[in-house]
Amino acid sequence: MDLDVVNMFVIAGGTLAIPILAFVASFLLWPSALIRIYYWYWRRTLGMQVRYVHHEDYQFCYSFRGRPGHKPSILMLHGFSAHKDMWLSVVKFLPKNLHLVCVDMPGHEGTTRSSLDDLSIEGQVKRIHQFVECLKLNKKPFHLVGTSMGGHVAGVYAAYYPSDVCSLCLVCPAGLQYSTDNQFVQRLKELQDSATVEKIPLIPSTPEEMSEMLQLCSYVRFKVPQQILQGLVDVRIPHNNFYRKLFLEIVSEKSRYSLHQNMDKIKVPTQIIWGKQDQVLDVSGADMLAKSIADCQVELLENCGHSVVMERPRKTAKLIVDFLASVHNTDNNKKLD
Repeated sequence: MDLDVVNMFVIAGGTLAIPILAFVASFLLWPSALIRIYYWYWRRTLGMQVRYVHHEDYQFCYSFRGRPGHKPSILMLHGFSAHKDMWLSVVKFLPKNLHLVCVDMPGHEGTTRSSLDDLSIEGQVKRIHQFVECLKLNKKPFHLVGTSMGGHVAGVYAAYYPSDVCSLCLVCPAGLQYSTDNQFVQRLKELQDSATVEKIPLIPSTPEEMSEMLQLCSYVRFKVPQQILQGLVDVRIPHNNFYRKLFLEIVSEKSRYSLHQNMDKIKVPTQIIWGKQDQVLDVSGADMLAKSIADCQVELLENCGHSVVMERPRKTAKLIVDFLASVHNTDNNKKLD
C-alpha cells in the first residue's frame, strides 16, 4: 500500500480517536456533564429555545418552539424534581406548527429557588399564573398539560383561572384522595411517622436508589448503565435538600388533596391520561376525575407506569394532538351554528 495512503489512515484514525476518547472519558468520569450536553443537543435538534422572564425579582426559565397562532398555545408543567426538558420526548412527536412552552416549576432548574417561596400547590399555582401573565400567554386561552405534581398544579390552575385555559390534559396527576392507600403511599406515611425524610423513594442519593426509583416509576424496565445512574444522581444530589422540603410541603395537609378539593370547579374540556400499571398514583384516580369533571375523556395506557411521558411519548403526543383537534373542531362547529 502507498505510504501516503497509510499515513492518511493513521491521521484519520487519530483524528477520530480524539472525540471518541473524549466521549468515553466523559461517560466514565463526568456522566453528569454528558447528561447536560445530551439535553442541550436534544433541545437544539427539536428547535426548542431557552429563555428567561422575570416577575419583579423572581426569574422563570422556560423553553419554547413556535409562535402563538390560531391554534391554542400549549403550556406544559413537569413533575416533582424534574425539569422542562422531561417533555422533549413528547415534543419530538408534536407538530412543529404548535406553539409549545415548557417551564421549570418553582425552585427547579433555572427558575428561582427562594427559602421564602410558598411551595404549596396553591403557591405554585400563583407562581405559574405570574409566568403566564409575564408571557401574556393568556391573551388567548391556552391548552394546559401537567404530569404528576405538575398535573396537580395544572388541575388547580384550571379551577382558579378558568378564563386562562381553553382545555386541560392531566397525566397521572397527584392531589386526589383515595379510599385506600397503595403500597407506595403506605410506605411514605410510615416514613413521615418515623420522621425518616432522608429515605423518600423519589429522592435518590445513590445509583442503587436511583435504579429503585426508575423501577418504581416505570413499568418498562430500562437497562441503565451504572455510569448513567451515577450521573443522574450527581445531577440531583445538590438539590436533594430542596426536594425534601418541597415534597414535605406538597404532601402536607394544606396541599395533599388540593386537586380533589377543586376538581368539580374544572369546567373546560379535560383529558386524563394514566398508565394502568402506575405504582405511585393509583389509576383509579382517573375514574374519580371523570365523575367530577363534566367534559372529560379518559385514556388508560396498557403496560405503562407512572412515567407516562418517558415510557409512551409517541402515544402521549398523539392523544394530546387528537384531543386538541376534537375540541378545536367542536368549537369551530359551534361558531358556525
